[in-house]
Amino acid sequence: MLAYLVRRLLLFVPTLFGIMIVNFIIVQAAPGGPVELTISRLRGQSVEATARVGGSGAGETRAGPGGSPTGGMTDKYRGARGIDPELIRQLERQYGFDRPAPERFVRMIRSYLTFDFGSSFYRDRRVIDLIAEKLPVSISLGLWTTLLIYLVSIPLGIAKAVRDGTRFDVWTSGVVIVGYSIPSFLFAILLIVLFAGGSFLDWFPLRGLTSDHWRELSWPARIGDYFWHITLPLVALLVGGFATLTMLTKNSFLEEINKQYVTTARSKGLTKRRVLYGHVFRNAMLLVVAGFPAAFVGILFTSALLIEVIFSLDGLGLLGFEAAINRDYPIMFGTLYIYTIVGLFLTLISDLTYVAVDPRIDFASRET
Repeated sequence: MLAYLVRRLLLFVPTLFGIMIVNFIIVQAAPGGPVELTISRLRGQSVEATARVGGSGAGETRAGPGGSPTGGMTDKYRGARGIDPELIRQLERQYGFDRPAPERFVRMIRSYLTFDFGSSFYRDRRVIDLIAEKLPVSISLGLWTTLLIYLVSIPLGIAKAVRDGTRFDVWTSGVVIVGYSIPSFLFAILLIVLFAGGSFLDWFPLRGLTSDHWRELSWPARIGDYFWHITLPLVALLVGGFATLTMLTKNSFLEEINKQYVTTARSKGLTKRRVLYGHVFRNAMLLVVAGFPAAFVGILFTSALLIEVIFSLDGLGLLGFEAAINRDYPIMFGTLYIYTIVGLFLTLISDLTYVAVDPRIDFASRET
């Protein structure tokens, strides 16, 4: 097992490098950038990233508004006509675009090895500080949602497998499928209307993960305040999260129940509960355990994004989304780096959980 762990940890390096270089190339090829955004702001225009002009060479010379040539510097960016070329050069130096792309990538990777992500282009703060500030919000949503989904879906899936085809199975399938078909953001809006001071009740807060005076409260009051704020976001995420894991658990148990070793165990006089939890559970849960990393990463970094926006939860997903809109490259690549590392470690944890569920699995015997 130790040799397997060492091999997996060593594979993290090329995997992380490959993901970063692919995303770096995609971002560099995408239209718009921080220089274009700054130019548009200087002109009092929209703050959204603008597209680069197609078909104009970097070295092409055009006449400026006064009839004098401005050089190719202002033609690299849409909306740069009439802007002093020296100002554009200063912007490129400020954002690091005065160097070739390969050199920028190498410098970025060297800094990232020490978790030095630089400073945000527009927030005037270190990226690592922003990530450390936003990460607890996203982790809270991801952990609680994943935990509650597993605590409900696994027992429900087992019950459905044991009662396959009964009225209980049909009705519960209908409920989880209806919940799955409702978008979480739409259900979140409904919860706000019903319970957060919309048109009916005003039982829950509308924004934030804690109250403004949270630090002044006692520890029991802090815990209560935290759960008071997180209730509606969690419910919105949970309503559509049960279907996949419930049906996966049910189908896994049904497949195992119909195998020959279960018939043999029953013929030996073992009780139904002993067969189910002593033999079937260990084998059926392997597939469910394998889906844990994907479920957690999906909830942590994708599903919670709109929920963070709707409930004004300033988490990592919202930070990354805003950075992509504003072409804030340090935040974009910093959050991507953290996402990738978390995903790789969760995959490794999933393999270790395999062994905990079924000790017969031996990853050390795998060939590299």
